[in-house]
Amino acid sequence: MGESGTEPRKTLSIRDNRTGKDYEVDIHEGDVVRAMDLRQIKVNDDDFGMMSYDPAFTNTASTRSTITEIDGGNGILRYRGYPIEQLAEKSSFLEVAYLLLRGELPSQDELDDFVHNVTYHTYAHENIIKLLRGFRYDAHTMGIVISSVAALSTFYPEAKEIHDPENRWIQIIRLVAKMPTLAAFAYRHHRGLPYVYPENELSYTANFLNMLFRIGVRDYRPNPVLERALDVLFILHADHEQNCSATTMRTIGSSHADPYSALAGGMAALYGPLHGGANEAVLRMLTEIGSKDNIPDFMESVRNGDRRLMGFGHRVYKAYDPRASIIKKTAHEVFEVTGNNPLLEIALELEKIALQEEYFVKRNLYPNVDFYSGLIYQAMGFPVEMFPVLFAIPRTVGWLAQWEEMLEDKEQKIARPRQVYVGEGERDYIPVDRRG
Repeated sequence: MGESGTEPRKTLSIRDNRTGKDYEVDIHEGDVVRAMDLRQIKVNDDDFGMMSYDPAFTNTASTRSTITEIDGGNGILRYRGYPIEQLAEKSSFLEVAYLLLRGELPSQDELDDFVHNVTYHTYAHENIIKLLRGFRYDAHTMGIVISSVAALSTFYPEAKEIHDPENRWIQIIRLVAKMPTLAAFAYRHHRGLPYVYPENELSYTANFLNMLFRIGVRDYRPNPVLERALDVLFILHADHEQNCSATTMRTIGSSHADPYSALAGGMAALYGPLHGGANEAVLRMLTEIGSKDNIPDFMESVRNGDRRLMGFGHRVYKAYDPRASIIKKTAHEVFEVTGNNPLLEIALELEKIALQEEYFVKRNLYPNVDFYSGLIYQAMGFPVEMFPVLFAIPRTVGWLAQWEEMLEDKEQKIARPRQVYVGEGERDYIPVDRRG
């Protein structure tokens, strides 16, 4: 409280020592100042004004969002206010998808209608098959799916009408429905197997598993434990706030591109090994370690800075990733069905050491969601080429929720960051015969 008993003013006082001038800028909700408020700070009236410099956007908020809340210091992740632990235990992926896209959990009628619409939009145009057949037999599945999603924009030209809410919803339904189909087709192409079409009587994840793994039988029913495990993994990966791919989705969408093109761009960002390839890196690390006997030497090399401990630590979380504890429990349930993965013993021992030793604790090297997800996918029969695709299927929901929120935000414009130019000043052109 101020001396007069009133609340302190929510402003920031800035003194520019170059000029001796004082400035006052408002502090907004969330302890943020608006970057444009810095533009008033100038040496001369014709100056551009002050900018903030933030490579990789490590401390810059680009939007006000109501979708996903992360409190990295306390290990909290919530979708629209609902703790991820409750959703993973009690909900289904399509119910969570509705929550993220619509803002509230659905009534039974709303959920039934949503599930029905998604189920009956799972088929892709037959010309997509022609597109798939143009890829090499060993083409990476993620590259195939990115291309397939981008191609969908040519099948639905009305998707460009992005300011029509009903039209947007139709495209959202199509993308949520068709992503598992495109992913399964890419897998079958990679394996040289005939394509399996959707079965509408199956659940979202059961249908996906059917299109992936059915061989020669009409009635395929996946193990319910594996079906539920995949549903939980999809819930955990559905959204994660303003990460690289969500930011890409929003940036492309800010130009008013159609959602298929924007989503293909988001998937391309996810394709990078620093984003969607972390669980594959965990598997490579565990395989390299080979046995529990080799762990002490490996951990010593990590302490010496010679190796990296993959699957530990996170850009946002400075405590235990809440998704990691859920996925660890899921891993044990899956291995009861598939048989134990020999790499699990190594993983558990690494986790034990990292949670106890001061070197790792003070560096916030707690397990993240990628640490166990790769083991589960491998146990279920997925090749590593499918890992980023399995990430992209559920994240499609988050990307679309972020995209629509961006479109409805009156403060948003086409994304156009500033730069600090550090190149040459003006210089005259010299003909090539006089250079050097």
